[in-house]
Amino acid sequence: MIVVAIVAIATIVFFERAQRRLLIQYPKRQVGMKMFQGDTSHLPLKLNTAGVIPAIFASSLLLLPATLAGFSGNTGLPEWASTIVAALGHGQPLYMLFYARLIGFFAFFYTAIVFNPKDTADNLKKQGGFIPGIRPGERTAEYIDYVLTRITVVGALYLIFVCILPEILIAQTGVPFYLGGTSLLIVVSVTLDTVAQIQGHLIAPQYEGLIKKSKLRGGKRTMMT
Repeated sequence: MIVVAIVAIATIVFFERAQRRLLIQYPKRQVGMKMFQGDTSHLPLKLNTAGVIPAIFASSLLLLPATLAGFSGNTGLPEWASTIVAALGHGQPLYMLFYARLIGFFAFFYTAIVFNPKDTADNLKKQGGFIPGIRPGERTAEYIDYVLTRITVVGALYLIFVCILPEILIAQTGVPFYLGGTSLLIVVSVTLDTVAQIQGHLIAPQYEGLIKKSKLRGGKRTMMT
């Protein structure tokens, strides 16, 4: 069980940090009398763009029948309703089937809400950036959507694996294994975000020092002229 827990945590960290980087090139540009060389950068597309939202939405919807049954009381339920509530209990095959399908649906649904390939392609076109071999504008939006759809499939399968694993272990072994699913996803995501924010705060003073030095040099030059 300890080995399974370590593997689950390592899998979540790996997939939460995974990115598909699209190469972006910027053409040469002239500012005044100076010619600036073309620059290259990357457009990072997260493997799991939706984060932990699909697991939360899926588990919330599946808990709805049990919640309604709890409000009405076990004696007031008809037989067919009691059968549905029992079939949608934790560890049941029907529960895991609906859980996996809902996670996959919300992974694509939420990704489509938070990331718009057309807006990204329009912004790249305005800035003069383009993906090598892809026309700016509509073709770039189609290419970004194509890549995003492919990596979202992998991200949805990863979410399904992490969330279904505890249910399978509880159903097969009877051991209460809770190192997985939504709780572990939330803990790891918050930890990674905290580490990223700490790194950002540590790097920020260095950039501020460089900006101050550049301003001082610029001021000295203007005074000398």
